[in-house]
Parts: sequence; C-alpha cells; structure tokens
Amino acid sequence: MTFNGWLQILALFLVLLAITKPLGHYMYRVFEGAERPSRRVLAPIERWLLRLCGASPNDEQTWIEYAISLLIFSAIGVVVTYAIQRLQHHLPLNPQGLGPVAPDLAFNTAVSFTTNTNWQSYGGETTMSYLTQMAGLAWHNFVSAGAGLSVALVLARGLTRRPSEGHPVQLGNFTVDLIRSVVYLLLPISIVFSLVLISQGVIQNFSAYLHITGLEGAGQIIPMGPTGSQEVIKELGTNGGGFFNANSAHPFENPNGVTNFLEILLILCIPAGLTYTFGRMAGKQRQGWSIFGAMAILFLAGVLAAYAAETRPNPALAGLPLDQSVGNLEGKEVRFGVVNSALFATATTGTSCGAVNSMHDSFNPLGGLVPLVNLKLGEVVFGGVGAGLYGILIFVLLSVFIAGLMVGRTPEYLGKKIEGREMKAVMLYVLVFPLIILGFSAWAAVSPYGVSSLNNAGPHGLSEILYAYTSATANNGSAFAGLNTNTHFWNTTMGLAMLGGRFLMMVPVLAIAGFMAKKRIAPAGPGTFPTDGPLFTGLLISVVLIVGALTFFPALCLGPVVEHFLAAHGRLF
Repeated sequence: MTFNGWLQILALFLVLLAITKPLGHYMYRVFEGAERPSRRVLAPIERWLLRLCGASPNDEQTWIEYAISLLIFSAIGVVVTYAIQRLQHHLPLNPQGLGPVAPDLAFNTAVSFTTNTNWQSYGGETTMSYLTQMAGLAWHNFVSAGAGLSVALVLARGLTRRPSEGHPVQLGNFTVDLIRSVVYLLLPISIVFSLVLISQGVIQNFSAYLHITGLEGAGQIIPMGPTGSQEVIKELGTNGGGFFNANSAHPFENPNGVTNFLEILLILCIPAGLTYTFGRMAGKQRQGWSIFGAMAILFLAGVLAAYAAETRPNPALAGLPLDQSVGNLEGKEVRFGVVNSALFATATTGTSCGAVNSMHDSFNPLGGLVPLVNLKLGEVVFGGVGAGLYGILIFVLLSVFIAGLMVGRTPEYLGKKIEGREMKAVMLYVLVFPLIILGFSAWAAVSPYGVSSLNNAGPHGLSEILYAYTSATANNGSAFAGLNTNTHFWNTTMGLAMLGGRFLMMVPVLAIAGFMAKKRIAPAGPGTFPTDGPLFTGLLISVVLIVGALTFFPALCLGPVVEHFLAAHGRLF
C-alpha cells in the first residue's frame, strides 16, 4: 500500500464529499422545490413529455397507485426490449449483420436492463446491434435509474410529509418523478460528461467493424460503435452494462486514469447526493449527514480491505517466474493498477452499478470477499440510484425499532411512531433478499445443469455461484467471470432473481411509505432517541453488518474464507 494509492483514495472521497451538498440541493429543487432549475431550457421539455403521457404534477398518487404504475411501466419495458432483441436482424443500424438473440438470453437481458441490473450473459460487440444497444438497452439505463430514484422519493415523502385533514395521503406521481429524473438530472449530466469522455478517447461512431492486418500478418477485428453516449449513463445511473464485453476495462470505454476517476465519481455521486436531499426533505440536515457518514465509513472500510488484500501476491501464481512485488495484477489493467482496481470494485459493488475495470474472479480470496460482502449488505454502501437511499432507510427503521426495544420505548423516526404493520413490511424487505439468493444458489450447487457451467471447483466455484445470484438479486450485474451463465437454466433463474430482487423489495418500500405518511408527527421529547448523531450512525452500521453477517456468514465461510486458508497452505481446493 503506497502513498500514491492512499492519495488517490483520499482525492476521490474529498471530491465526492465536495459535490454531495450542491448535487443534493439541486435534486431537492428538481423534485420538491417550488420552482425547478433551468426553467427556460428544461421546463418546456418536461411540460411536453407530461402532456404526451397525459400526466400532471397535481395528480398525485397513493402508494398502491404508484406501485401499479411502476409495475405496468416495467412490464411494458421488458416486452419491448425482448421484441427488439428478437427482431434486431430486421431493424436498421446493424452493420455487423447480427442475427436475432436467443429467446432465453433475450428474456434475461430484457429483465436485466429493466431492473437496473445490467447483467450480461453475452458479449456486447458480438451479440447486440447498434439499435438494440441504444433504443433497447441505453433507454433502460435512463428510465430504470429514474424508477429507482422515484421509489426513494416516495419513501422519503412518506417519512417526512405531514398528513392533511380530510385528504388522502399523496406521495407524488410516478410519471412526473420519472420524467423529471431524466430531464433535469440524468440527461444533462450524461450529455456533458459524454463529451468529456469522448475528448479523452472514448469512441463514438456508427462505423462498421474494422478489419485490419497486424504486424505479424494475422487478421484482427476492431469493434466500433456509439460508446461515448452510453458510457456516462452506464455509470451515472448505476447500471453497469458495458458496450463491450470487457466493460470498463476496455480502452474504448475507459482509456486512462482521468476517465477512470470520472467513472468512479459518476457511480457514487447521485447515491451520495440523495442523502443530502433527504436531509432537506426532513427539515433536519443532520439526518442526511448521519446516513452519509454510515455509508462513507462502510465504503472506506471496503476500499482499504480490498486494497490491502490485492497488494499481496496471488497464491495461484506462486512458484512461477513472476515479479509480484506490486501485488496481484492478474485480471487487472496495468494502466489502472491495484489501487484503482480495488477502488472501482468497491464502488461498483457498493452501489448497484456492476461496471468493472478488472476481473473480480482474479482477485485474491479476501479481495474478492469485499465485493461479495458489499452486495450481500443489500447495496446500501451508497447503493444504487434511489435503491441506496431507500435501502439504508429500511435499515434506519430497523435500527430505530431495535433501539426502542432496548430502552423500552415506542420507536419513532422523525416524530412518527414505528408500529407492527411497518415492521412486518421491513422484515419482508429484509428476508426476501437472502431467500432468493440462498434458495437459487442451493439449487444451482446441487444440480448438474448448474455446476456444469463452472470453470472452477471447490470453494471458488461456490463463490462464483453465490456471487452470480447475489449480483442478480441485488440488481448489480457484476460477476465472478469464471461462470458461464448463457444457458437455459442460468438465464431463466437469473432473470427470476432479478425480478424478485427488484420488485418484491420495491413494493414493501412503497407500502412502508404509505403507512408512515398517514402518521402524525409528534414533537421530540426527553425520551426521543436521537437519529442525527455519531451514536446513531454507529448503531446503523452495526445493524447493517449484523444482518448481513448473520444471514450470509455460513455461506461466505464455505466460499472465499475457506479459499483464503487453503491458498495460505498452497492449495487451490
């Protein structure tokens, strides 16, 4: 671990901290302010889209209406994206002449991008046409991120809004929130930073693939495509699906250290900024900063653990004539090195992004444990766009409930009592996640059509299975790349895991918002447990870690932990 490495980690965190307040304040103005920013430029676009959709900002919805709108919109997205893939050989912008995508893979991909997972059981440059990449997949990079952000706003409104006498509790309008997230937030940032990335060497064209002859006379195909316009929203929307199979390790997606720094920052900026937005909505900014503090501590702990693990030699390469004095470079781009690989891996798995600039499958056992633990904590280490905020708020409610039981008082958060109905929905959210992951992992580990896709035996093979279903259920999309998931079994079960991890967890969140919105806000008293200081931040971190550890610790012991001790004794399995 070098001074330069520490400096790069510190620089990223300081820049992230610096932009959290202005970006969070901007998002508060967009979604909750009386007047939105850039009214002359962006407001006409918003009004035109709202008229096109037949929606109005004044037509707010209950949580049930909001959930129905979300589910219908998402279902249509799955169907349309599936159809585009199956028909891409008949559609324009296909200079490669690629044929239709297989039905099971098309289902998996349609579900993947609709749920903001972006799991890819295919190589982008060999499977998807330019039109499919843009009209099908990049479209979902915007709207799936907007959908997650919308659900977070609903929960924040349910926790902070005061009920009105004689009026049903309203929580916003799904169509309005979705359009505003795209028009005011995702699209402007994407346009600006796409130009920045293109200036640094990210390609942007509609050319056919280049066929060249190398110096030794061998032929090579160089893929082309409109990459720059999709790279930013891939990171900004915490989507992660790469235009190329190598994702952000590909020089056409991530050419140098500058683009790598920007891409990590884009992954983290909206989830971090939303903590400030929530503080503004709550009317107590310390509430937002206490949540940011919990996320930041978990993030930095993960970065340092992964960095420390990857500075050690790779035990699988022991005895070979290799210089491993700089650490484990297996599966890493030398233009990024160990520290930027560890930093990117922690950022992309702490959020629900899934983009990678190195192969997690090649990390040392404890280095690979960090991304896996990040996923199993429920994507709350900043988390995805929207998903991070509503995920950590679920843990906030759980923490307050536990604190209330410890001191014998009715638990309250922001002046609203947390009672049995809310806690049932909280526990449904908490239990759905491990049920899907462990259920599918157990099935795959004992079935021939599951283990036949493994390239590694022993504990590392189990880690690959656990990682795949955890990544799918957490709507992340990154992978231990030693597993071939492009089979009927894996495409189908992974698709079901993505759907369950997205919507079986979103619906309880919306229900909690509806339940909490009806409650009156009581003034703080001498027995009120403070939720805006270091004590609560520590409690929140403890609850997140304990829930994750108690649920997944046995499985983690059988995978990366066992692999670490075997490697220490010179064995791979």
